[in-house]
Amino acid sequence: FIDEQRMCRLYEKFILEYYSKEFPDLDVRASQIPWALDDGVGTMLPVMQSDITLSKGDKVLIIDAKYYTHTTQTQFDVHTLHSHNLYQIFAYVKNKDTEHSGDVSGMLLYANTDGENPDKDYLMDGNKISVKTLDLDCDFADVRSQLNAIIGIWLKDNGITYDNVG
Repeated sequence: FIDEQRMCRLYEKFILEYYSKEFPDLDVRASQIPWALDDGVGTMLPVMQSDITLSKGDKVLIIDAKYYTHTTQTQFDVHTLHSHNLYQIFAYVKNKDTEHSGDVSGMLLYANTDGENPDKDYLMDGNKISVKTLDLDCDFADVRSQLNAIIGIWLKDNGITYDNVG
């Protein structure tokens, strides 16, 4: 796969299918998120389509899977997150959490393609937004452990018990 866009799509699908298969008690899907409009008129607004949405009861995790050659952007020798990705996941979370409950979390899940590791959690306007990297340059057992650890943190943070998370 030379084309970064095709790799990104494959990466998204892999994560979606992994969580769907390994966590059948969760609602796992790629879902559309409606705009939280005060007047209900959204004629010109684009569709907000999540890569992966996990939910259990009223707890929701929206994952935006990202596959880039470089995990971060650089400007004036300063590495930062890709700003448009952060804006996107923030918009998804805030439009999904119309009750302002804080029960909706967001995650940017980057494929670790260049060794950078910007993993961090942020609390933004009452919602947790996480940035995680997934190292794919290892045995599948290690990839599985990473994916389970990522979801395990969300499950634990939300008081959800699940047997197969180690």
